Amino acid sequence: MMKNVILAGFGGQGVLTMGLFLAHAGMTEGKKVAYVPAYGAEMRGGTANCTVTISDRDISSPVVAYPQAAVVMNHPSLDKFESLVKPGGLLLVNESLVHREAARTDIRSYAIPAQELANQVGLASGSNMVMLGVLLQLTNLINNDNIYDYLLKTFKGKYLDKMPLNMTTIKAGREYAANMIKANNRNIA
Repeated sequence: MMKNVILAGFGGQGVLTMGLFLAHAGMTEGKKVAYVPAYGAEMRGGTANCTVTISDRDISSPVVAYPQAAVVMNHPSLDKFESLVKPGGLLLVNESLVHREAARTDIRSYAIPAQELANQVGLASGSNMVMLGVLLQLTNLINNDNIYDYLLKTFKGKYLDKMPLNMTTIKAGREYAANMIKANNRNIA
């Protein structure tokens, strides 16, 4: 089975880090992986996005025109990528910075208060990890039992001291998604 996601936002929001995490996780699970980053010349504040494909079989092209899922961290990314998500796909929107709802009704779309959740955990720069946690909870991109091991492969060297906080932040995102789904199921019944 092939799974793909696009992650997009401003440089400095950790978009490429989320992609690297997914790529490392996929490789660790013995999957075929394609990771394609794209970013502007600016170090922070410019545009950044990446596409990650994880598959059991060979990946014929790293280019993904219509991803199954998208995580958008800012308004320009929502404007650019919302229309590309496959019908029936998943769109996660960082409502801390994006102040409009998704327009499409043929996809599952969720607004996540990523910055607020990251602040509650104590990692102000962790909105990307919140969004990653939500993505992992709502999809089966990777085996969620091994998240800590995948983080160790992604955060090497000077970032290892932030491992416990990153894990807590991912867990906060996963718990938020689980509670959101429970609430939606109660409202539907």
